[in-house]
Amino acid sequence: MKKTLFIVLVLLFQNAFSKPITETQKLAMTCKVWGFLKYYHPNVADGSKNWDEQLFQVLPKVEEAQTAEAYSLVIENWIISLGEVKAYKIATPASKKIYFDKNFDLSWFSKNDLFSKSLSKKLKFIEENRIQGQQFYYTSEPYIKVQNEIKYPDFKWSDKNLRLLALFRYWNQIEYFFPYKYKMDENWDAVLIEMLPKFVKSESEMDFVLAMREISIKLDDTHSSTSTFKLYDYFGDKFVSFDVAFIDNKAVVVKFKNDSLSKNDDVRIGDVITKVDGKTVEDLLNEKLKYVEGSNRPAILKNIYWTVFNGKTESIEIEFSRENKVSNKTIKRYKYQNLKIQFPDKEKWKLLENNIGYIDVESINENELPAVMEQFKNTTAIIYDVRHYPQEPNIEEALAAYLYPENKAYAKFIDADLTYPGRYVWREDQKTGKTNPDYYKGKVIILENEYTQSHGEHLVMCLQATPNAAIIGSQTAGADGGVCQYEIIKGYNTIFTGFGIFYPNKKETQRIGIVPDIEVKPTILGIQQGRDEVLDRAILFAKNEK
Repeated sequence: MKKTLFIVLVLLFQNAFSKPITETQKLAMTCKVWGFLKYYHPNVADGSKNWDEQLFQVLPKVEEAQTAEAYSLVIENWIISLGEVKAYKIATPASKKIYFDKNFDLSWFSKNDLFSKSLSKKLKFIEENRIQGQQFYYTSEPYIKVQNEIKYPDFKWSDKNLRLLALFRYWNQIEYFFPYKYKMDENWDAVLIEMLPKFVKSESEMDFVLAMREISIKLDDTHSSTSTFKLYDYFGDKFVSFDVAFIDNKAVVVKFKNDSLSKNDDVRIGDVITKVDGKTVEDLLNEKLKYVEGSNRPAILKNIYWTVFNGKTESIEIEFSRENKVSNKTIKRYKYQNLKIQFPDKEKWKLLENNIGYIDVESINENELPAVMEQFKNTTAIIYDVRHYPQEPNIEEALAAYLYPENKAYAKFIDADLTYPGRYVWREDQKTGKTNPDYYKGKVIILENEYTQSHGEHLVMCLQATPNAAIIGSQTAGADGGVCQYEIIKGYNTIFTGFGIFYPNKKETQRIGIVPDIEVKPTILGIQQGRDEVLDRAILFAKNEK
């Protein structure tokens, strides 16, 4: 009886292991194995093999495998062909690394239905005896820099192998080198399963273009996107002459790219656009979301403008309201170079009423700070406007010299561990300032919004750590840290956040952004009245701390 039961169990196991598998299952796991070997196998990660060509050679064998058992054998034989992996003992490091491992998970070696125990053991052995020398495909400075990838200057979208190569490259670069993978809305493995059919079955070049764009948007990272000139074939290469803010699912005109062009169409600040070419703005927003980068909703709405208003035609029909009257009109669109965008001069700093200083950190130069801070040293408050990108690379240190009473930590980083791809290591706290009994004693008020991104968010963190600091405004872009930028394959450039930035207590900023102490958002009425409601609120706070 026991013998019969054992035979039945064996047969059931064999049947389960030999069940048919789908093309998507096979390709997804091949993508993961290919990427793992690329960065871990000593005879691959050293660049001694043409790893792209190896993929092209194994894909037909993968396609032929109809069962998990057959697939597992294909992959195992492939690994054997790569040569011996020698066991070694990892030397004890001089200083202990403190790991950040929310991104790291190689449990798929054993937790899937496609691998035999023998294959799982081989992969685990490679992990434990991974390459210890120089990596061929990436370096760090300190964030990841992709290198030595073949560009394929004659790349054609119709080549299925090259489409898969583009996907496999991108997916694995994010799998091992995107510090905020754990913060994404979708599981990265699930994204691979979802996107694979779009790459496999692309029926036109535009299908491929949009798939390349869409997968990069799934990072939920304001830094992250994939760009190609071919996107203009879909969204159009002609622009309207004004900028908008999206408030309550309506597009509100907030400034002009070119005053005279906007005047020709009688477009005015505060016009509320509700339809574009017969479609509601709300519907257009929902339709375009999957192609627009952003760590959070405000950041997406900041970046979505061109997908809503761009097109191939010379003009568009809009429905808009002005002074409580709804109207329709035709307005012109222009090639970008024909917009002749105007950048009005801005005041770098000024003394406001009630002895309040104001500094625009986007435009001020570091060498101008000594005179400005001397002028403002006896003010009751200084308002630092960080609603645009700071141009000075060392503005944090320059300001901290006046605002910090002592050397102090204000941020903490994680860097990719080059010896263990996928793992991250905590860096020492980032500190600035020095012992300074004459530091500025007034209120430090920081203005921020969705345009406060990356270096801007880093600056806000620095200013936030000063005594008597308060942040006024709205959620920032939620993407701090240097960027990794490279060409995935000829004509397709991508970018994403390259290392992680946290508060010294390890509190996260990615996607969340820098949370204001007092939330203030522009309103449609305020825009129409020409008021800067965020600055107005800051001045009120400077007067009475309320």
